Amino acid sequence: MRQIIAMGGGGFSMEPDNLLLDRYILAQVKQNSPKVCFVPTASGDQTNYIERFYKAFNNLPCQPSHLSLFEPEFTDLENYVLEQDVIYVGGGNTRNMLVLWKEWGLDRILKKAYENGVILAGLSAGSICWFEEGLTDPLNAPLYKLDGLGLLKGSNCPHYDGESKRKHSYHQLILEGKIKGGYGADDGAALHFKNETLSASVSSGPNSKTYFVNCIDSEIIESELETHYLGT
Repeated sequence: MRQIIAMGGGGFSMEPDNLLLDRYILAQVKQNSPKVCFVPTASGDQTNYIERFYKAFNNLPCQPSHLSLFEPEFTDLENYVLEQDVIYVGGGNTRNMLVLWKEWGLDRILKKAYENGVILAGLSAGSICWFEEGLTDPLNAPLYKLDGLGLLKGSNCPHYDGESKRKHSYHQLILEGKIKGGYGADDGAALHFKNETLSASVSSGPNSKTYFVNCIDSEIIESELETHYLGT
């Protein structure tokens, strides 16, 4: 089975005291102590980001590691990726990340891993990348459309409720036909796809939601999806 878990925000990097989404990802692996590889390319392999990953995942039932393209330690990139159970992509600059992935051939390898049943997950840039298109925000510039890997149809807008201009820009680009309709996810919410079909929406907070947004007859239609709160 092919699985992608795309988070609007949340997880260890945004909610270090609330790991409900991270635990949910691990729960999808049908074995004890799964191998989880963090890919921090979008942050430029920020040391603090990597340290926070290990701080969280060393206390979870898994075998954590990280993949650096700036200071590589692997001898065979493809084999290293394919032996993982979960690939967890962090946030940051989506465009820079995708350029580096292509240069290293990691885009192709991730597609192969996906077909082989490795669970792909991530937040922000690590959510956008799995879709055909996404909404990204370069420094000091307007939000714009960016092409992703195309494993999932349509577009994606993370941080749907977390940044005031993001939701408005997403609606406007869809209305103008500059980006395909797609999925918005609040901080703390995640979209779980199985075999390219949305299977569930889950959240680490009771007020975090997911949405499907499209343009019909020159009007934006925002449909709130049923989102299951993972807490009690």
